[in-house]
Amino acid sequence: MDRNDNGARPMQHLDDSTRTELEAAAFRRLLSHLDEHKDVQNIDLMILADFCRNCLSKWLVAAAEERGETLDYEVAREYVYGMPYSEWKSLYQPKATPEQLAAFEARQAEKAEKQDGQSDGQS
Repeated sequence: MDRNDNGARPMQHLDDSTRTELEAAAFRRLLSHLDEHKDVQNIDLMILADFCRNCLSKWLVAAAEERGETLDYEVAREYVYGMPYSEWKSLYQPKATPEQLAAFEARQAEKAEKQDGQSDGQS
């Protein structure tokens, strides 16, 4: 966990169990919020925040693996989407517009440029 400007760990006054419960509750609220706003497309999330519902699913799988647990990606996606992904996609995900695709490509190029600049400075 990152430290704030004062060098302190955020929420340090909480015990690990309470902090984990709060983090889990916030994650569940995020999933609920995304479920309530199905009109917010994954590509829009990727453009604006560089993550999407599929990323959340992958992060769940990675978290399980870090703890020696097995979690199938499709099971994680069903948890995040609240239904099988194929069903969600057919009901709520229209084809990306040319504008969305252009914005996504620009975001990816910007990200690659930043990464190249960081690796150049590390030589």
